Amino acid sequence: MIKPLEKNALVAFIERKDLDSVRAALKPYHPFDIASVLPELPPDQQVEILLSLPAKRQAQVFGYLDAEEQLALARALRREDLGRLFADMDPDERADLFKRLPEAVRDAILPGLAQAQREDIRKLAAYPENTVGSVMTSAYASVPPDVTVREAIELLRQEAPNRETIYEVFVIDATRHLLGVVSLRDLLLAAPEARVSEVMRREVVKVPAEAPRAEAARLISEYDLIALPVTNGGGKLVGIVTADDAMEVAEQEVTEDFQKQAALDFGKKAALGPVTVNVREAPLWLLYRARIAWLVILVFGNIFSGAGIATFEEMIEANVALVFFLPLLIDSGGNAGSQAATLMVRALALGDVRMRDYVKLIGREVVVAAMLGATMAAAVSIIGIVRGGPEVAAVVALSMLIIVIVGSTIGMSLPFLLSRFGRDPATASAPLITSIADACGVLIYFGLAYYVFGFAEAANG
Repeated sequence: MIKPLEKNALVAFIERKDLDSVRAALKPYHPFDIASVLPELPPDQQVEILLSLPAKRQAQVFGYLDAEEQLALARALRREDLGRLFADMDPDERADLFKRLPEAVRDAILPGLAQAQREDIRKLAAYPENTVGSVMTSAYASVPPDVTVREAIELLRQEAPNRETIYEVFVIDATRHLLGVVSLRDLLLAAPEARVSEVMRREVVKVPAEAPRAEAARLISEYDLIALPVTNGGGKLVGIVTADDAMEVAEQEVTEDFQKQAALDFGKKAALGPVTVNVREAPLWLLYRARIAWLVILVFGNIFSGAGIATFEEMIEANVALVFFLPLLIDSGGNAGSQAATLMVRALALGDVRMRDYVKLIGREVVVAAMLGATMAAAVSIIGIVRGGPEVAAVVALSMLIIVIVGSTIGMSLPFLLSRFGRDPATASAPLITSIADACGVLIYFGLAYYVFGFAEAANG
C-alpha cells in the first residue's frame, strides 16, 4: 500500500518532471497498489505515472483499474501511447476495453497492432455481453497430442511469457479440437519420452462460448478448476476462463442481483457488466437516477393499498383501534415475502432448485409460513386484546396468519414466475414484493374486519 507521504513525494517528482525518481519510488510496489492510488490523482498525473513504468508493468497496473477508470485514463492517453499499452494487455482485458472505446479511437488504434492482435480483438469483442465468450481469454497454453513430455515442456517454456496460466495445458489437434488436458505437475512427473496423449486426461470439463458467463463461474467453483476451456459449436478450443476471471464474474453477478433485489438501476454499458458504485463518492445525479424509476412505479403500485383503505373508511371510523395494527400486519407480509424471495433467488442462481420443484417447494413454504404466522399471531393477539378487545384480537391474529402465508407465497412464486418466462429471478426485488404484499395485506385485514364487525350484513340489509 502506498502511504500518503509517499504519494505526496510521487506528486512532487511528477511536478519536477523527475520520472526516473517516480519509476524508482514505484518499483517495490505491486501493480495493484499503484492502480489503487491512480484514481486519487488528476488525469495528467495519472498519465505521467503510468508512462514512467516499463511497458509490461503499465499493462499490469492498467488491468487493476475499474472499467470506468480504465476508460477515463484511455481517453487521457495519446493515441500512440494507448496503442502500445493495448499491445501489452492481456487479450480479454484488451477486448473489453476495445468495446468501450469510441469508434474513432478504435479505428486509430487498430492499425498499430499486429495482425494476430487485431484478429484476436475482433474475435473476443464479437461475443455478446454476459456470455462466457465475453469474459474468456485466448492466452491459453496448448500442445499437440503426439509430442513427447520433454518436447511439451519445452513448448511451454516458450509460451509461458504470453499465457494467462500454464498450470493447465490443453491438448488440441491440428484443427484446434479439444482432445484432453494435462497439468504441468503431471508433465513434470511423467517420463520424458512418454507421449502427451498417454498422460493427458480425456474427460474434460468445458463450457460453450455462448453459455451464460455465470455457468463458467459455477463450473470452476464446483470442479475446483484453475482454468476452464471454452469451445465453439464445432468443439474447437477458442479460449479459457481462469479462476480469477470467475471470481470477477461471481462478484458482478452478486452485485447485479443485489441491485435488482433493491430495485436499483445504475444502468449498464457494453462489456461493463453491472455498474458498481461507491456511494460516498458517486455523483448525486447517478444516485437519484438509480432509484427514481422504481420508486415512482411503486408509488403508483401503492395506490392500490390506499384504494383498499378508502373502501373500508366507514368501518375504520367505527373501529379506530384497527388502524393501530395496520403497519404491523402489512409489514409482516412484506418481510415474509422478501425472506422467501431471497432464499429462492439464491437457490435458482446456484441451481439448487428447478422449475419442476415449484409445487413441492410451495407446499413446504405454506407449511413454514403457517408456523411463522401462527407464532406471530399468538404474540400480536395479546396486544390486540389489550388494545381493542377479543374481537379486534381475533381479526388481527387471523389476518397475521393469512398475510404471512400470502406474502411468503408471493415471495417464493415471483422468482419462479420470472425464471419461467426467461427473466432474471433477481428482478423480484424486495420493494416490488413488499408493495404487492402490502396491497394484499390491506384487503385481507380490512376484509376480515368487515365481516367480523357486521358491516357485510349491514350492507346487505
